[in-house]
Amino acid sequence: MGTLEGKRIWITGASSGIGEALAHACRAQGAELILSARRMSELERVAAQLASDQKPTGITLQVLDVSDAASIPDIVSSVIAKTGSIDILINNAGISQRSYAAETSLEVDRRIMEVNFFGTIALTKAVLPDMLARNSGMIIVISSISGKFGFYLRSAYAASKHALHGFFESLRMEVWQQGVRVMMVCPGKIRTNISLNALKADGSTHRSMDDGQAGGRSARELADRILLGIRRNEEEVFFGGPEMKAVWIKRFFPRLFSKLIRKQKPE
Repeated sequence: MGTLEGKRIWITGASSGIGEALAHACRAQGAELILSARRMSELERVAAQLASDQKPTGITLQVLDVSDAASIPDIVSSVIAKTGSIDILINNAGISQRSYAAETSLEVDRRIMEVNFFGTIALTKAVLPDMLARNSGMIIVISSISGKFGFYLRSAYAASKHALHGFFESLRMEVWQQGVRVMMVCPGKIRTNISLNALKADGSTHRSMDDGQAGGRSARELADRILLGIRRNEEEVFFGGPEMKAVWIKRFFPRLFSKLIRKQKPE
């Protein structure tokens, strides 16, 4: 898509982590932003930081709980009426998991799927008609290397990310000729609060920073890599540390992958 100057970019999960880093990276390139999360106070904090670095206009804050799919169509209509058409939608909102499958309640499985999968496609389906009418737009989905293979304590989380790949790879084929592009982003270990907010078997929050997460790459590095992917019109972006080798081992040496992954420490 070239430069982001003047592009309207809607980022969900924008109050922290990857979403917040993307807000700063996109704003630095002159984009107009719609920032969404569940807490207005945190969105206001991010907006205040952006306004101190750049011009204060061109930032719209919209409270959004992606698990409330019924509310999404009206919210999208309101945002487009207020700001104009969305050039890039970045589906970043999500929640992780730290619990064994056999111990996790079905309610927790459903909650993770509701946020990570159904919320993402609900927002996409609400934004998509305007993009199709203009024959232009890009949809970016923040997935994970867990969208390529499962791991300890991640059964529902990995399932939700796998589901995103199935849906959006199909969507990419269906909207290609109408000028809408789809990019899947598969990060490895990134330093965010995702493990702190992850759900345990009973639905309570994990409230602990994983060692691997703490030693991961920065969210801003990932944001810059995503922006490079936008400029290159890439369909898939992989980013992380040594753990990213597992994606290629899984693809080309599946038996070896199974042996190696079982030896990893659950965390």
